[in-house]
Amino acid sequence: MIINVLSLSNLIYFDYRYFMMKTITETISFVKRNDTPNTKGLYAIRLRICKERQRKYFTLKIFADNKYWDADNECFVILKNVRDKKEKEENEKRKQYNFLLSKYRVQAQEIIDNFHREHVDWTLNQFEEAFLNKSKQGKVKAYLENHINILRETGHIGNANCYAATLNMLTHYDNKFDTRIFSEIDIKFVNGFDIFLQKRGCKGNTRKYYFKALRSILNRAIQEKEATDKTYPFGKGGFQIAKLDEETEKRYLTVESFNKIKNSKSNNPQREYARKLFLLSYYCYGISFIDMAYLTKNNILNLNTGEYIVYKRYKIQHQKSVKPIKIKITAEIQSLLDSLNESNPTVDNFIVPIVSISGYAGERLYNHIRYRYKKYNNYLADLAEELQITDIKLTTYVSRHTMAMMLQRNDVAREQISQMLGHADLETTNTYLDSFDTTVIDEAAKALYD
Repeated sequence: MIINVLSLSNLIYFDYRYFMMKTITETISFVKRNDTPNTKGLYAIRLRICKERQRKYFTLKIFADNKYWDADNECFVILKNVRDKKEKEENEKRKQYNFLLSKYRVQAQEIIDNFHREHVDWTLNQFEEAFLNKSKQGKVKAYLENHINILRETGHIGNANCYAATLNMLTHYDNKFDTRIFSEIDIKFVNGFDIFLQKRGCKGNTRKYYFKALRSILNRAIQEKEATDKTYPFGKGGFQIAKLDEETEKRYLTVESFNKIKNSKSNNPQREYARKLFLLSYYCYGISFIDMAYLTKNNILNLNTGEYIVYKRYKIQHQKSVKPIKIKITAEIQSLLDSLNESNPTVDNFIVPIVSISGYAGERLYNHIRYRYKKYNNYLADLAEELQITDIKLTTYVSRHTMAMMLQRNDVAREQISQMLGHADLETTNTYLDSFDTTVIDEAAKALYD
């Protein structure tokens, strides 16, 4: 004799749910594939979600024999009064499968109900993300990957790349990272990761880069109740990221070296291009390469005292209370913009000729700018060799640091310098300026002999 394992109450519940879903053109069902059996001759049972005549299937790793699948009621059939030992075992397995199907149905319905409560006109892809992540709860890698995807979708490409780089390094460190849960990321795990990075030749600041990303994702997971703080490896008594700080090497030019760049034109087009970009960054309050690249005509505004470049730094533009930086377009800045555009015409709506291909957007645009960034640093290295600037490695950051140091040498308050640099806090500015050059120190030492 054959009976259905689902109780009458469950059937009523599901029938009611089915009726409700039909009214809003949403259905949850389980279907058996009939085309491709596995090696045992069994067919895959899949979850099917339908919405507005669109459908999507999800593999559940559940397989059925044709004679034990009840297609009408979407469940396995259960035999009554089974005596044979093997048949009893198979019967119990089918009961467990039915339990799983009931669980998956409730899970799917909860996801849809949540969408309705939040007034989300959800898509099948959104359902897929929610459903699959539900089954991955507690897994660090799955959580990280989901966060990276969200960052990319919302335009936070730089942050996404930071987390992606950290994830890549963690998977190299731990061959079981795919299955690690948050409670396993403890002080022992973190100490081991630090030793691993040291063996790879990573200096303190590089290790700090990875650990800050790991700490951030753990904090987020705890906040979102995906993890607990019981095994939290950072903070008081834990791994101290601050101890990884290394003294930053000098990144600013002497007055003599800066004047070489300012006054010495290069006959090489690429070096001359790099020289002009360097000066433009310097006069624009040390604007970063990526921020220069993203500047468009929309960033030029007429204010009370003239034309200004007004923008928010790319890396912190989404932070609360971030104020835009306002740069008056001086004769020097305008001259550099005109000269750059004369030899390297801009594309689309950009005002600085860095983006060289029209029509790029989103991640594709970001990656293109990163490629141009590498090229720019190579040109700067060639320029430094041509001008015989040997006391420092000339990179895009040097213009920014040089500008900050020039302001400090002229007794500009650090609060003002911080605002011009677009720093989120004064502490960041201090790291720029706390490594005085020897000429400043030598001058200060004269007070000892007065």
